[in-house]
This record gives sequence, C-alpha cells and structure tokens, in this order.
Amino acid sequence: MDFLNQRRTIRKYTDKPIDSELMNRLLTAACRASNTGNMQAYSIVLTTDADIKKQLAPTHFNQPMTTQAPAVLTFCADFNRFTKWCAQRNADAGYDNFQSFIASAVDAIIAAQTFCVAAESEGLGICYLGTATYNAGEIIDILKLPKLVVPVTAVTVGYPAETPDLTDRLPLRAVVHQETYQDFSADDIDCLYSEKENSDFYKKFIAEHNKETLAQVFTDVRYTRKNNEFFSEKFVAVLKRQGFLST
Repeated sequence: MDFLNQRRTIRKYTDKPIDSELMNRLLTAACRASNTGNMQAYSIVLTTDADIKKQLAPTHFNQPMTTQAPAVLTFCADFNRFTKWCAQRNADAGYDNFQSFIASAVDAIIAAQTFCVAAESEGLGICYLGTATYNAGEIIDILKLPKLVVPVTAVTVGYPAETPDLTDRLPLRAVVHQETYQDFSADDIDCLYSEKENSDFYKKFIAEHNKETLAQVFTDVRYTRKNNEFFSEKFVAVLKRQGFLST
C-alpha cells in the first residue's frame, strides 16, 4: 500500500508505448471493480490514435498530456448496452432517468480509480482529467457515443518522464468523521487549512493572482461561480440529449 501514499499526478510521459497485454490486464482489473447490481453500467473508451487524441485535446482545454500520453481513457456512464439487452429479452428497461445516470456514473468512477491504482502498481503514471464533464457533448461527438452514454471522467496514462513533488493533502480529520458528521467551527477551518495557506507554494499562488487569500484564488480564478453555472447548464443539456432526463 506504500505506493498509494507516494502517488503523483503525471503530466509528462516517455515515448515508450504501453504493451497491449499489460493494457488488457489493467482493463480487466478495472472491470472487476464493484458496481451497482453487477450490471456494469459503464464503458471505457481507450484512445491511442494520434488524430483522435488531437480531436479530444480542445475538450480537455488543450492540456499537453492529452496528446502526449500514449493512451487516453474516457470512462462513461452507460445504460445503452444494458437497455438493449433488456429489450432483446422482453424486459421493460427503466433506466432513462437521473437516478440511473448517477448509479452508472458512480460505477464508471469506481472502475476509473481501480484502473488508476492498477496502472500505478505496474509503474505507469496517470493524470485524472476533470474536464470530461465540462465538454461532454463534444466528447460524445468525437467518440460517437450513443444515447444513454455520457462521459464522466478521463485519464491519461503512460510511463512517467517526471517525478514531481508530492502535492499536499488536508489532515485526515478534515475528511474522516467518526460515526456521524462533525461540523467545523471557525477555529477548525483555520487549523485544517493553516498548513496549506502558509506554504510558500500557495503564497506564491496568491501573489501571482493578486488575491488576498488562497480561497479567493479558487472562487475568483480557478472555479468561478460563472463557470460552474455555465458548465452545469451545459451538462444538464447533455443528459437530456443522451436520454437520461427524459422525464
């Protein structure tokens, strides 16, 4: 388990390709992940073609690892396959709704994390792309995803060409609650975020963006209300288009 505590996000990769046998072993491990009702209501689109990666790049805000990594995996909530099976077996499928999307999205995320852990255990590096839901409609078009299939996350993978510093994490007591949720006092918040706020790295971050606090960098620069609302509306439109909000 030691390697999990040393994990790093890798954004630069060597030219070494990933052997197909290794990739299949990693995908097999991912598909052994827990899922709702053993329906496996998710799909994984493996992209290694340079032209398709180039098409995907703008959907991930042209982050260089999208084209530089040997492989990009797009993990999708998918009730298309299961619904077709039901139709062919005289069963009335009722999965064109938000609850079914949430269940399949959770399945896809669990499979994605299982893949990442398996990949890192084999010496590969990964980078999680949180942009998959921002431009889900465009990804749907590029990857030719049918109704009831929606991308929920993407991961780049390859052999690391860098060893970046470990990123900080909040203390365990910030995220683990014993028995019931224990809400945070103002003093708790100050204590939990003090190390992050007082680090030279984040102080530089604040100065570069001409802000008073680190929290303002997140709210005013990185994840603004305007952008959150825009991408929320855009994603809801995708769910409607793909048939998950038909009622």
